[in-house]
Amino acid sequence: MRRHVSVLLAALLVVSSFAPVATAQSDDEPGSTVECAFPLEVTDATGETITLEEAPESVVALQPSDAQTMFEIGAEDRLVGMPDNPATSGLESGDRTAVTDGYEVLSERVVDLDPDLVLAANVTRDGTIDQLRSAGLTVYHFADAESLADVRENVATTGRLTDECDGAAETIDWMDEQLGIVERALEGEDRPLAYYAMGDDGQTAGTETFIHEVLTTAGVENVAERAGISSWEQLNPETVVDENPDWIIYPDHRDEPPIPASVEATTAYRDDNVLAVDANRISQPAPQVVSAVVEIVETIHPDAYEQASADLETTDAGDERGDAEGGENAIPGFGVPAAVVALLAVGFVARRR
Repeated sequence: MRRHVSVLLAALLVVSSFAPVATAQSDDEPGSTVECAFPLEVTDATGETITLEEAPESVVALQPSDAQTMFEIGAEDRLVGMPDNPATSGLESGDRTAVTDGYEVLSERVVDLDPDLVLAANVTRDGTIDQLRSAGLTVYHFADAESLADVRENVATTGRLTDECDGAAETIDWMDEQLGIVERALEGEDRPLAYYAMGDDGQTAGTETFIHEVLTTAGVENVAERAGISSWEQLNPETVVDENPDWIIYPDHRDEPPIPASVEATTAYRDDNVLAVDANRISQPAPQVVSAVVEIVETIHPDAYEQASADLETTDAGDERGDAEGGENAIPGFGVPAAVVALLAVGFVARRR
């Protein structure tokens, strides 16, 4: 769980009483614009206007991605109900009520909880949304996530809805930090062709899905794009064989890659370039999808990723030394003692992943 930055803010306030403090934030930093204010009025993907007079004290997450996002931003203390299925196996359900039977939402159980807010990822059936609203519940239905930018927006929206904007901002910053390392690692690297195998029926992820962006961000070319697939569609195995991908990637909830025997003739299969990626990361439009990107890069571009990570650690260490010594990277107005105090505060509250 990420830690709030209250201790850091307190330390900086103490320092500011001795010297002026100047801070700088880039306008395009994803986490810098997440703001919480109530009463809150927002419009969801169904066109419904959602009004919250005050911050919700009880929240139900209908889908695994909703629950994952709540945990990631540090709002799980308000979570009274969540799915109970393999897709939430990495989350601590505790004494929270299970609001699903497998992957089916149990509307009556949600209504019985009488939460202040219900979060519903786009895969939630419209009939379920209507049923919960008819029972008087406030339901926010998210739009379909077609990109990593959409995932970021979902994180920010969840933060605003649950009054956890600091946690949402911190989560988005972590996502971008990890993606920055990936971007650096892939500079000048070749992009091998990859086939993403989702199901026995040949279903794959096309160009208008967030999984497509996961693949391309991780430094591979998606076979589905060559085949002209835009959504979640079936890909003819003959097309896969003709394209002859270098890698086969699939979600690890299966013991073996879901491919027909003919695909075993591809370079990827013959060279054992078959990668099982954590299904709960790559399949959910939630913060940990970034970890799926890293997982792919570490496997397909291991040397480049290791070097980029090492370079970043070296740069960060140099920046910290410069700040502590009052060099050009130091916060204006901070002398050595003040900088040390600030750095100690940062060390105390820094999130660890």
